[in-house]
Amino acid sequence: MAQHLAELDGVFVALADPTRRAVVRRLGRGPTSVGDLAREFPMTLPSFMKHVRTLESSGLIRTVKSGRVRTCALNRERLALVDDWLAEQRRIWEGRTDRLDQFVTDPEERP
Repeated sequence: MAQHLAELDGVFVALADPTRRAVVRRLGRGPTSVGDLAREFPMTLPSFMKHVRTLESSGLIRTVKSGRVRTCALNRERLALVDDWLAEQRRIWEGRTDRLDQFVTDPEERP
């Protein structure tokens, strides 16, 4: 459980930055080279590579080097961590709001 939470924390840290979220969004359309990705952002390549390394270390993307070209691809399974966490939160809060609704609308439930 603790490792699961640490992995989830890493994913949220990676997604906290708008540039990294834009990279994930772009890679949702398919793999592309780091050079092509970097051209879409107003920063130097070394600065952009920090974002790539953060996404890669969180497991959100995978990179493969072929010759001089490094290609990035989205790791969709890793996004399942966020989806699972959000589904769990949704269940918790729906249960709470359902109980509140029942409390407010059903006079027999009141103390």
